[in-house]
Order: sequence, then structure tokens, then C-alpha cells
Amino acid sequence: MLSEFDLIKHYFVQNYAEDPRFALGIGDDCALVNPAPDMQLAISSDMLVSGRHFFPDADPYQLGHKCLAVNLSDLAAMGAKPLAFTLSLSLPEANPAWLAPFSQGLFNLAQQHHCRLIGGDTTKGPLNICITIFGEVLPNSALRRDAAQVGDDIWVSGNIGDARLALAAYWKELTLSTEDHRIAATRMHTPTPRIALGIALRGIANAALDISDGLIGDLGHILERSQVGARLYVDDLPAGPILQQQAQDKRREFCLAGGDDYELCFTAPVHQRDAVIQAGLTSQTNVTRIGSIEASKGLRLIDKNHQEIQLVLRSFDHFTTE
Repeated sequence: MLSEFDLIKHYFVQNYAEDPRFALGIGDDCALVNPAPDMQLAISSDMLVSGRHFFPDADPYQLGHKCLAVNLSDLAAMGAKPLAFTLSLSLPEANPAWLAPFSQGLFNLAQQHHCRLIGGDTTKGPLNICITIFGEVLPNSALRRDAAQVGDDIWVSGNIGDARLALAAYWKELTLSTEDHRIAATRMHTPTPRIALGIALRGIANAALDISDGLIGDLGHILERSQVGARLYVDDLPAGPILQQQAQDKRREFCLAGGDDYELCFTAPVHQRDAVIQAGLTSQTNVTRIGSIEASKGLRLIDKNHQEIQLVLRSFDHFTTE
């Protein structure tokens, strides 16, 4: 049977000797990190709870990927370069058959972004995963929620709504073919953090965030913090090819309020349109213009006929959503 320290040593300790960013990693009371000169640290923390954020029988490899991806997505939204992360893990048991693929999924994504695990904690209990992530960004260059300007375009990366589509099929709200469900579920279980796009948007975009709880609610955070309003062209939202085949009401609902997309929503001045498109090309990420920032407070939903429409939708909230 694995002890707590055997578990950490066997599945989570890495070699830091060849990486000058880290003077000391796992194995002491604290890690010692050497940020690059004249850089600010961007720090974010997320907790994933079994039965709330993921199915209790979730594939451990995909879960290892997702728990880090959602944190990397926060760095992407700030235009920050990943540096390191800590992992606090509550486990019902120390099961090698679960720990091996979980750690592999975690480290495969971490290596793609040169992001090191430098500490954390383990305990026995219900399956919960908490990651705190650290990134670097030049002073005064972070993309913030409170910086949208009247007249800005609103953009979104990639496709949105697929994760909610997969969940709808799991919940029997609609029927998908086995292959279509697999493709949509891949977006839910293994999201792609848009790190390269976030970095490319520094100096171009004014405000940004990642879409975790649903576009309509997350964009609302930008509007509230920036003290502005917006119009959003609901039929221009970039649904994935499978979601595009669904009825209009489902497309709108899942794109606007689906959540778990982990795409970037950002605003940028009109004169930066070509630069935004180039940032998308440079980062190999599709970007779509979906609306504009206005002085009048509130969010106005506009259909393809340029008419304002009323939709009763809300994004996910842990304490108001069942």
C-alpha cells in the first residue's frame, strides 16, 4: 500500500536540476521560484469537485488534463506565460491504476506549456482537485476585465457550446450519434487552453476573460467591471459543426449559457481588427467578432435580422444553479 509520501514521490516529483527558474521544488516546506527579471506574477486557483465539476467515473487521464487546462485558461485570459503550479489532491484511496493515467494527463499538458509542478498536498477523502497556477506577464500588459472601452469589438476564440451539447446528450436532453457525442465530449473533457492567443493579444486587446460558466454571464463580468454595456450578435456565435446541426433555440442556449468552453472572450479597438486576425493566425486559433461595447449599460442580444430579442438564459453559478 502506498503511503502519502510514496504517492507523491512516485507520481508527482519531477527533476528541476536543468531548469534555472526553480531553485527548489517538491520535498521541502516551500518551493523556491526565480521569476524572470521585471516580470509580474499572475496567480489563479481553481478547485474541481467530483460530482460537481466532473463525473465520479471520469477518465483519469482526461481529468488530469482538464484540471490543469482550466487553470492555464485563466493565465491565457490575462496574457500570461505559464511558469508553475501546485496541486492539492484529496483521494478516496491511493490507487495506482487511477494515479498513473491521472498524473500522465496532467504532466503531458504541463510539458506542452513548460509549466512545472512545484508543490501541494495530498489527503484521504472525497475526490477533490485544487490547483494554484503561476504565470509571468510584463507590468502593465496583463489583459484585465476592467479595461473594455466604448466602441471596442467583442471577439471570441474557437467554437463554443460543444461542452454543453455533450452534457445534454449525457443527460438525455437530446440524442447524438456515438461519434458526434464523442467529438463534443472531447471538448468538455479535454479543453484547449488558449495560451498562445492570450500572449499574442497583449498590446492589442483591451479586456479579456476565459469562458468557464457561459458566455452571457462571463461577458457580463467584463461589462460590470468596465462599467459599459454591449450588443451581442447571437446568430454569429461560432458554434461547432455538430452544434450547428441542432435547432436554433439549442444553438443559442448552449453558445450563450453552456459553460465549460474555456475559450477566450475579449474586446479590442476597431482599428486593431487586422491585428486580432493576425494574432489568431499566429496562434493557430480561430477568432470571431461577435459584438461591440456600448456606453449604455446592459447586454442587448441581436438576431440575424438585426432585431433585439429577449432570451431567458443565465450562466452557471455554484450557489444559484442546481
